[in-house]
Amino acid sequence: MTPAAPAVPTVPAGPPRVGYACIALAVPGTALASCTLRTAAAHPERLREAVAANLRALEGMARSNAADGLRMYRISSDLVPLATHPSRPIDLGEALGRTFAADLSRIGGVFRDSGQRVSMHPGQYTVLNTPDPAVLARSADDLAYHAAALDALGTGCEARIILHVGGGYGDKDAAKERFVRNFRTLPENVRCRLSVENDDRIFAPCDVLEVATALGIPAVYDNLHAALNPCGGDDASWTARFAATWRPEHGPPKVHYSQQAPDRRNGSHSDAIRVAPFIAHLRALRASGSGVLPDAMLEVKDKNVSARRASLAAEQLVRPDARNAVKRLETEWARWKYRVLARSERDYDAIRRLLKDKAPADPLDLVLRFSALVEGAAERPEDPGAEINAAEHVWGYFKAKAAPAERARFDAKIAAYRAGTATAPQLRAHLRRLAERFEEPYLLASYYFLD
Repeated sequence: MTPAAPAVPTVPAGPPRVGYACIALAVPGTALASCTLRTAAAHPERLREAVAANLRALEGMARSNAADGLRMYRISSDLVPLATHPSRPIDLGEALGRTFAADLSRIGGVFRDSGQRVSMHPGQYTVLNTPDPAVLARSADDLAYHAAALDALGTGCEARIILHVGGGYGDKDAAKERFVRNFRTLPENVRCRLSVENDDRIFAPCDVLEVATALGIPAVYDNLHAALNPCGGDDASWTARFAATWRPEHGPPKVHYSQQAPDRRNGSHSDAIRVAPFIAHLRALRASGSGVLPDAMLEVKDKNVSARRASLAAEQLVRPDARNAVKRLETEWARWKYRVLARSERDYDAIRRLLKDKAPADPLDLVLRFSALVEGAAERPEDPGAEINAAEHVWGYFKAKAAPAERARFDAKIAAYRAGTATAPQLRAHLRRLAERFEEPYLLASYYFLD
C-alpha cells in the first residue's frame, strides 16, 4: 500500500470528552430490550416494542449523560434487535425513516444540544477484510445499518463507526490490501464515518496506521491493545501519530482507554477506572510535545460510574473550576455514600470531611483524593458489620411506609445474612425491590445496589 500523507491533527481547544459504552448503570429505565427471531416471526409487534423500549432507554441515557457532563457515548449495536438478520424480520428503512423517525430526531437533538459525541462499534462478526464473499456481504450490510442509525439521529461524520481491520488469514499484508479494496466499495455514508482501531493480537498500531493513511481515514488508538500487541513507541507517540490521521470533518481525535484488570487474563478490562493513572496518562500525552489530548472512550466494566469521575478529573486538569468540582463531587457522593458505608465507616467519614472544603485551591487534587477514597472503599473486603449498618440506613427510607410484616421480612434477611445463609448481594437485592416498590429515586440512582 502507498500511504497517503497524514493530516494535521485537530486539537480540541477545551478538555477532552470522556465517555463510556452502551449501558448506563444506576440510571433507572435504561435497560435495553431484546427479541428472539422466533418471537419476532410469531409476534412482529414484539420486535417493534423492543425497538421503542430501546429508544426510550437511549434517550434516558442521553439525558443522564447531559446532566452529568458526560459528552461521549457509544450507542449499542443492539439498538434495533435483529437489524441485519438474513431473514429481515424488520424493515430498517421503514423503522428508521418513518416509524421511529421522530423519536430518533428528538434523541439526536439531546445529543447535539448537550455537546455529546456519539459512536458505534460493530461486533466481531463484521469483518471487512474477509476473503469470504458471503461474510463480506453481511459485514457491509451491518455497516450500512450502523450508518443508517447514525444518519437517523441527525449526526454528521464526526459520529464514528469503529472497526478492527479483521483477520490475518495467514498473510497480513494481503489482508490489509483486502481491507482497503473492500472499504472502497462501501456507500459514502459508511466510508465517511469509518475509523480503524488497533487490536490485541494481529494488527498492531503500525499496521493500522498504514491502513488508515492509505485510505485517508482516522485511526483510533487503543492503549491496552497496544500494550499486548506493540510495535515500538509509547502511548504518547502513537496517540500523536494516530491523531494526525484525523481531519476537521472527522471531529477531534479519539482514543479507547482502559486499564488491565488485576489477576485476570491479559487484555481483560478492569471493573473500574482508577482516576489517578488516567490523569497521569493525560499528563504524559500533554507533556509529549504534540499537545494532543484526544477524546477518550473508556472501556470498563462499570461504564458511566467510572466515566463520571474520569470526565470530571479531565476537565479539572485542563480547566480548573473549584465550584463545578465541588458541586459534581457532592452529586457523586450522594450516589456512592451507602456503597462506601457498606465497606468502611472510616472511608465514609473521611469523604464527608474531604467534601467540607467548598473552595479548594486545587480542584483536581480534590477530585483525585475523592476518587482514591471511593475506589479504595469499593475494593475493600466484605465487612458484615458495615454491610448491616448500611442496610439499616437504607431501610430507614421505608420504615414509615412499610407494613410490620415487611419489617419482619427485612429483619429475617438481616438474621439470615448474619447466619451466613444469605449473601450481601441478596440482602441488597431485597432492599432494591423495596426501593422500586416505594419509588425512591435517590436510592435507585445509588451505586449501593451495584454488585
